[in-house]
Amino acid sequence: MPRVGMEPIRRDALVKATIAEVGRKGSLDVTVSRIAARAGVSSGLAHHYFGGKQDLLFEAMRHIMRTYGASVRAEIATAETPHARLEAIIRASFGPDNFAPEVIAAWLSFYVHAQSSPGARRLLAIYQSRLRANLTQTLRPLAGGRAPDLAETLAALIDGLYIRQALGGTPDGAGAAARVIGLLGSLLAAT
Repeated sequence: MPRVGMEPIRRDALVKATIAEVGRKGSLDVTVSRIAARAGVSSGLAHHYFGGKQDLLFEAMRHIMRTYGASVRAEIATAETPHARLEAIIRASFGPDNFAPEVIAAWLSFYVHAQSSPGARRLLAIYQSRLRANLTQTLRPLAGGRAPDLAETLAALIDGLYIRQALGGTPDGAGAAARVIGLLGSLLAAT
C-alpha cells in the first residue's frame, strides 16, 4: 500500500536527482534508472510519476526556472531604485541556487536540447523573454530608448558567462555578478 503524501516528496527527489545526474554527466545522456537510483526510488515509480525521461528532464528545467524566478523576486523585493533592481536581477542570476555546477550543466544541456525539442524551445523562449522584459522595464528609466538594446547585451553576457562556466572551472557567482554589474555601469555611463 502506498504511503499517503509521499508523491510530492518523491517527485521532488526525482527532479533534484535529474539535475544532479545531468550535472554529473554533463549532458542529457542520463538514464531514468540512474536518476531513480539517485533519488532512492524504483525506475518504475519514476516512469509512473513522469511518464518518461523527456517529461522528467522538462520538469527539471521548469524547477530550475521556478527557483531562478523566486531568487529574482526575493532580490528585487528590497531594491528601491531602478539601478538596485538591475543589480538584484544580476545577483539572482549568479546566486548559489542558480550558479551551482549541476544547474549550470543542466542549463547548457537544455540549450542544446532546445535545438531539437519544440517543448524545450518554448520553455527556453519563455525564460529569455522574461529576462529581457525584466531588464528592459528596469532599464527604461535609466536608458530610455536604449533600454531594449542594453537589456539584450546584459542577457547575452549572463548567458555567455553560464556557457563559459559550463566549459570548466569552479563557479564564482559573486565574480560573475560583479563583471556584469561593472559592464552595466559602463553601459549606463555611455548613455
